[in-house]
Amino acid sequence: MCRLLAYLGSPVSLEYLLYKPEHSLIVQSYQPREMTSGVVNADGFGVGWYHSQKDTEPFTYKNTLPIWNDINLPSLSRYVESKCVLAYVRSATAGQALDFANCQPFNYKKSLFIHNGYIENFRKTLHRKLRSTLTPDFYEHINGSTDSEHIFALLLSQIQSNKHRSVESVLRNTLLMLWEMAKRHQVNASANVVFSDGDRLIASRFASSSSPPSLYWLKDDLTFPNSVIIASEPLFAGNWTACPENSIISVGEDCDIKIESI
Repeated sequence: MCRLLAYLGSPVSLEYLLYKPEHSLIVQSYQPREMTSGVVNADGFGVGWYHSQKDTEPFTYKNTLPIWNDINLPSLSRYVESKCVLAYVRSATAGQALDFANCQPFNYKKSLFIHNGYIENFRKTLHRKLRSTLTPDFYEHINGSTDSEHIFALLLSQIQSNKHRSVESVLRNTLLMLWEMAKRHQVNASANVVFSDGDRLIASRFASSSSPPSLYWLKDDLTFPNSVIIASEPLFAGNWTACPENSIISVGEDCDIKIESI
């Protein structure tokens, strides 16, 4: 059960966000506090960020090594600043390949996406059904084998088919579709996700038939003023708020937060 992190606000260095907090994502990779399955997150990682001034597609840096073993990330992190960052450390589901195609964040044009959760027995249960619901563009865009990338493709397909609706509304509908599929096949599915276009964060804490993985948010902390952080576990002592179960959390450009039930 992986750990994720998303940041939106004043430009911040990756080093300050990823390494400096006492319970940083680096620490969570080898000493998580609230994982319900697995012990460490040693099956790769990824960081995605948007340029602070230029209107361009996001950048990503990924590796199949544990994040604590990557010798390039500390140096890179000192020289990159961004107002919007998504990061992730992976604990691979049994049977899923450890390769770059399965490393998050996943991206499409200006969109970044991370997922913490799982679809039970994905290859034997919802794999074919989920793929049958995808539009051709996003069916062909899938490069890996994870349930996470398929959920992203499902969300993108629904956005493409419902351009008149908000992303929050489409994400809610996507999760309800996932819930119906899981119910029909009598399997569990959980989907803590974060989706971003560089200007907003849209996240969910969701599970079909059990308690979803942990997820918290924090706004305008003295350590990170004028910002919102969403994380699987608090990064440091502060006024963190647990996201309600089965809810969608939306963070706007001015860091306003809206929470709605699914």
